[in-house]
Amino acid sequence: MARVLCPLPDRDFDPTEAAVPWHTLTRAGHEVVFASEHGEKPACDPLLLTGVIFGELGAKEKPKALYAAMSSSDALAGPITWDAIDPSAFDALLLPGGHAPGMKQYLGSELLQQKVAAFAATGKPMGAICHGVLVLARARDLASGKSVLHGRRTTCLPHYMEKIAYTLTAWKRGRYYRTYDAYVEDEVVAALESPKHFERGPFTLMTHGTEASDAGAFVVEDGSYVSARWPGDAFLLAKRLLARLA
Repeated sequence: MARVLCPLPDRDFDPTEAAVPWHTLTRAGHEVVFASEHGEKPACDPLLLTGVIFGELGAKEKPKALYAAMSSSDALAGPITWDAIDPSAFDALLLPGGHAPGMKQYLGSELLQQKVAAFAATGKPMGAICHGVLVLARARDLASGKSVLHGRRTTCLPHYMEKIAYTLTAWKRGRYYRTYDAYVEDEVVAALESPKHFERGPFTLMTHGTEASDAGAFVVEDGSYVSARWPGDAFLLAKRLLARLA
C-alpha cells in the first residue's frame, strides 16, 4: 500500500479534482493523507456543487457523489498540517486545483512550496491538475533555484478555458474565474525550460472523461510526473498516477 500526500486549502478547492483521485487511489488499496495549513478539515468550493450560474458549470453527478464520500471520510476530517509534512513518509504527491479566492492560501504558500520542492527532489510520482500545477511552477529546486517544473513537460488550465469561463460568468460572479491577473498557462510556461515543454492538448469545452471512458480527457506524462488541465481530465489523471504506484 502506498501513502499519497494531498495538500489542500481550507476552502474552495475543486471537488472533482480532489475526490476523483481519492476514490481511484483508495479503491485500489492506497492511503490518501490530506494536509491543510492548520490541520483543520478542508471544504471544497460550494458553487461547484450547486452550480456557478443557473445550476450549471459545476461538478458532474458522479464526482459530486465521490466528494460526498470523501467529505465524510476520516482522512479528510483529520488532516495533518503543512508544517508536519515529511516528504520521505509519502510515496506520491497529488496537487488538486480550484480557482475561487480561498485557493490563494494554498497556491501562494511559501511553506507548502518548500515541502513540494523537497518532495519533487525525491523523484517519486507526482500528479497535478489545473491550478494545482501552479504549486509546482512556484516551488523552487533547492540546488538550482529554478522551478521544479524546469526541464519537465507539463500541461495545466489552458488560457482559452480560463478566459471563456470568466467571460461567460463575469456578469454574475465577477472575477470568480480569475484567481490572479496572470493566466495560469502564462505563469506555468514562464517557469519551464522552454515553451515547447508546455502541451495545451486538444480544444475541449464540454467533454469530460469518466471512470469508464477516457474519451475527451488529456494528460501529459513525463517520467514520474503526470499533469492535467481541468476536472474533465481527473479520472485519467488518477488512473495514470495509480499506474505509477503499481
